[in-house]
Amino acid sequence: MSYDLVFRHQQALDPSALPTLATALFALNAAIEDCRNAGRPQDSDPAVILLARHLGAIASEIEDSDVELRRACIDAIANIRRKPALIALAHKGVAYDEPAKKLFHSDGRKALRALADALGLAEDSYDLRSNRAGIAVSGEVTLHGASIYVQLSLGVMGRGREVLFRKVTGRRDYVGDRNHWASVEELVQPVRFAARIRRELHLPQSDAAATLLVA
Repeated sequence: MSYDLVFRHQQALDPSALPTLATALFALNAAIEDCRNAGRPQDSDPAVILLARHLGAIASEIEDSDVELRRACIDAIANIRRKPALIALAHKGVAYDEPAKKLFHSDGRKALRALADALGLAEDSYDLRSNRAGIAVSGEVTLHGASIYVQLSLGVMGRGREVLFRKVTGRRDYVGDRNHWASVEELVQPVRFAARIRRELHLPQSDAAATLLVA
């Protein structure tokens, strides 16, 4: 167990070394943790209260009004909901972040299943598999059909090339023809991306896919 109540009280008396929200919040959380370790009531600890007030003082210096900040939060929520989480995950990466990696594989499978629907593939005509690999990489999510192989992964070929697709001659063909590349932004627009795949790989258009294009 490690704690230093003297240091936290000194920080609270002179918080000049805590000029930002991040540093002030870190110090406040550390003071609360020290109180917990020492068995002291954190809600009445003078160092905790002073550090909390210092944090509030920094926030109050931000010129935006509460109305502006609330509007910005509402706009941010709307923007997040418009953009699939898969795009944000692709941009930030998921290495060494288990929750993010779990979401990446879950949403990746959903995106590839939507792509299979847009391509008009029957559910029993393709495999959808996920290889999580090690903690330092994203792993891969793969759609493998009778004539199409699509794989989603991060960091291998760089931004804008998160999706590999190529033509194959069966579900046991792991080599196929030459590789084509697409971005994760294209993947989350399955109807448009399916049209590109059919065009570049010279695949026939199924009746189901044609219906989606018309719709």
